[in-house]
Amino acid sequence: MKDDRHIEDGIWLLCSNSAVRRAARQLGQLYEDAMGDTGLKGTQFSLLSQIARSGEPSLKNLAEAMVMDLSALGHTLKPLLRDGLVELVPDGSDRRVKRVRLTETGATKQRELTARWQVAQDRFDRAFGKERSEELRRTLAFISSPDFAASFGKGGAD
Repeated sequence: MKDDRHIEDGIWLLCSNSAVRRAARQLGQLYEDAMGDTGLKGTQFSLLSQIARSGEPSLKNLAEAMVMDLSALGHTLKPLLRDGLVELVPDGSDRRVKRVRLTETGATKQRELTARWQVAQDRFDRAFGKERSEELRRTLAFISSPDFAASFGKGGAD
C-alpha cells in the first residue's frame, strides 16, 4: 500500500517554491512548539528580534528587511502594538516617517523568548548538522535578497 506522505511523490521535488514553503511550515511548527505557550507566533518573535537588532527601524526599512509589504507588516505589528511590546514613534528628522521600537516590556519578552528560540536552534543544528545549517541560512538569505529577486526577473520569463 502506498504511503501518501512519502517524500518522493510530492510536488516539492519539482518546485522550489513548494519545497521552501513546505519546509517553512514544518520548521514554523517545530520552533513554535519549542517556544511554548508564549502567546506569540514565530513571525512576531522574528519581528521583535529584527527590531531589537535594528534599533528603531523605519516601517519601510523593517518591511524590506523582513521581505514583507507594508500592509503585511502592519497586520503583524497590530497585536504587538496592542499588547504594548512595540510602539511607533515619529522620525527625529522627518516627522512623516514612522519608526518602530521595542518597549521595555517588548525588550524583556524578546530576551526571554530568545532563550527558548536558542533551544529550537540548537535542536535544528543537531538534527541537520551545524555546517549544513549555516550553509542553508546563507542560501536562504541570498534567496531573500534583492539581488536574487533582480536576477530571477520579477517581471516574468525573459
